[in-house]
Amino acid sequence: QKREKITYVENDLDDGIVDSDGCDSDDKAGDEKDLPDDPDSIHDIVSRLLKNEMPHFLWTNGIDGQNLQKDQIFNHFLGAGSFTTKAGLCVNLRNFQWFNGVNPDNYFPRCYRIAVEDEKQSFIEDFRLTAARNILKWVVELKKATNSLHKDQENKAMASNTSADEAFQREPQRKRGIVSVTLIETALRACEEYLNTMEHKDIDVSLDTPPAVTEKCWEEAIQQYYRVIHDGATIQNWNTYADMCEQMLQQLQKVNAQLKIEGMRNIWIVKPGAQSRGRGITCMDRLEQIMKLVYGHPTLFTDGKWVVQKYIEHPLLIYGTKFDLRQWFLVTDWNPVTIWFYKDCYLRFSTQAFSLENLDTAIHLCNNSIQKHYVTSPSRHPLVPKDNMWSSNQFKEYLSKNGFTNTWEDVISPGMKKAIVNTMQIMQDVVKPRKNSFELYGADFLLGEDFKPWLIEINCSPTMSASTSVTAALCSSVQEDTIKVVVDR
Repeated sequence: QKREKITYVENDLDDGIVDSDGCDSDDKAGDEKDLPDDPDSIHDIVSRLLKNEMPHFLWTNGIDGQNLQKDQIFNHFLGAGSFTTKAGLCVNLRNFQWFNGVNPDNYFPRCYRIAVEDEKQSFIEDFRLTAARNILKWVVELKKATNSLHKDQENKAMASNTSADEAFQREPQRKRGIVSVTLIETALRACEEYLNTMEHKDIDVSLDTPPAVTEKCWEEAIQQYYRVIHDGATIQNWNTYADMCEQMLQQLQKVNAQLKIEGMRNIWIVKPGAQSRGRGITCMDRLEQIMKLVYGHPTLFTDGKWVVQKYIEHPLLIYGTKFDLRQWFLVTDWNPVTIWFYKDCYLRFSTQAFSLENLDTAIHLCNNSIQKHYVTSPSRHPLVPKDNMWSSNQFKEYLSKNGFTNTWEDVISPGMKKAIVNTMQIMQDVVKPRKNSFELYGADFLLGEDFKPWLIEINCSPTMSASTSVTAALCSSVQEDTIKVVVDR
């Protein structure tokens, strides 16, 4: 398939995601051009006049709160990096299933610190099992397509006194190769073993029992999987196992909450913790390439912060374009956990039309620090906003016009609230509470095709840059309302 050219341009402005040792922040130095003019240097004058005074209220991008007085109000909590860094959120949510019976797989795409040996092996196993499930999906989808084609051919054959079977046989053979049916058999064995594990049917299985699929068999199966899914090959006698594949997927759906978002291409987002403003983040769909990228950078590998996260291959699209949501929330206490969920949020659109055939970040990563560098594609729908942003009210209007009037109130907003509350509850033990501290966070969500929100990451010091008319209005309001909650209440 011919790929559309994506145009990249340089731009000095920045309000994207920034990783630091303390948190993933997207409000760091570099936004000076967005600040109001100060021709009389009034800010400098005020600073000099107050330099010897003890401040009662501190709002800063820094997180050094070690020497604060008890009555000083401060906009950070110590230990928030446990959920505002990619690696921190990844590892801490893994403990969530032991807290209050909540499974993070229900709202957080599975994630691994690939530079940690145990998690690297878990990721390899996950990639392989995902490939196995994708093969079953490929068989089921081909069955549906073949039945539809067979019906069409049957109608044409009846009209021309030719048998349906003969008409179907005249279809041109695929020219991209044929893979042995053992690929389906391997996929079924792997999925059955996984299913037994999830349903605890393997509790009496001896540790000496060999795996259902050997290492050598996996290596061969993955290469065959690439040929089928990526290169367009077909599988010999696939229809023999079509019903078994369909039944297995139905069983897997009951134990795997992320089956719907997986797709068939096995795409993962690779995020280096040592980079900032979205730099180095990439989408990849081949295991050996992911390993080569991570282990080919020894300086980045040694910090142990590389993260791979399952990409949502079936996101909700607006006019054929991908978007994400930035949702603010404020924490004013950790004992008990006190969360203020902001009433408004905003959407960030990609400059390119959505496609899984091209894994360029311009298509798949929506944060402004990346999208601002790209020229809007001429193939993108003209109704997508030119500044690549919508307010949540504009999104609600779009939903209402398309027959989803109550979807925001019934599905999207409650889903985001639940994900944030669940995440904050588990972090009580790792964040240091302080009565005169507060912190405003920016949570990034993607919506599945069923409107279900999926938490991607949480940022401290979310950007307040007036980069568009949407953020100019909302960022001003959220700052004012935050002060009202913290100071006036």
